[in-house]
Amino acid sequence: MHALAASLHRALAQREREGRPDSGHAPIARSIAGGPGWSVDDVVCTLGPGDRPYEERHASACLALVAAGAFGYRSGNARALMTPGALMLGATDACFECGHHHAAGDRCLSFHYDDAWLDVQAAAAGLAPGARRWRAARVPPVRALAPFVARACADALAVERGGMSASAGLPSGAWDELALELALATLQAVASGKDALAPTKPGAAAAARVVAALRFIDETPDAPHTLASLAGAAGVGEFYFLRTFSAVAGVTPHQYLLRARLRAAALRLAADDEAKIVDIALASGFNDLSNFNAAFRAEFGASPRAWRAAQRERDLARTSWPNPAHAAARA
Repeated sequence: MHALAASLHRALAQREREGRPDSGHAPIARSIAGGPGWSVDDVVCTLGPGDRPYEERHASACLALVAAGAFGYRSGNARALMTPGALMLGATDACFECGHHHAAGDRCLSFHYDDAWLDVQAAAAGLAPGARRWRAARVPPVRALAPFVARACADALAVERGGMSASAGLPSGAWDELALELALATLQAVASGKDALAPTKPGAAAAARVVAALRFIDETPDAPHTLASLAGAAGVGEFYFLRTFSAVAGVTPHQYLLRARLRAAALRLAADDEAKIVDIALASGFNDLSNFNAAFRAEFGASPRAWRAAQRERDLARTSWPNPAHAAARA
């Protein structure tokens, strides 16, 4: 997610230049879109290991997609390390704490839902009453949610490139569909139990190694990483690295690397209409186009070509959707 991480890196650099005392302060949230019962914010946090953790209360049901960076999350008795591609979940009125004990900064796309609205939508989707609330603190990067994660990141980049904001009358476009689909898919994943892994309590040294490995993968997804090379970079044996990485991140190193490469490819497909698919595949760390096509289809449910075409249609819908501010001006 290089492009999504760029804004975070700029914010961290700006804080360093200005020497701001951000310790304990709320992250910067920018509204992207919203509608009856839901909203989406782009949230950038510049706290680091030397800062006091940020404490707050969820005003509504929260589903935050981690786009860049990593941080510790605590809500009630649940603790989890949040990594790129994972979902942070919070219940209405629940107090929580976010801290960056191992590395500075994160960027999240934070979806907020009214409980009543979520109840109605979940009931319409056939979910049982007990499955209409988050019952986990985290969902790790899993295949079932990968298409929604990639769509959200691609749409956020489109908003960023266009310089749009809610104050300028940003239309909800397809965000309303994504907000609903992501909420229902997450509820189903949590209810199934197989993807919403129980948060772990890793030791500080183990967590620090995993965070360093995650950042290494995210910064160089196209590199020829192997279990041996990643374990060597972490300074531990392969078995120990595999066990601790899986426990902390919720997925194996191979699964995380594959999804990092596929997300990077999906964002490149959405951002560059002229680039050849084979070039994007090679630039994303795949050595064979057929393997890339198969992995992409398995992850996102569509071929790279179909994904790019669908994103073009979404961009067109976003730019052509009736703009409330412009409509009011004409009236």
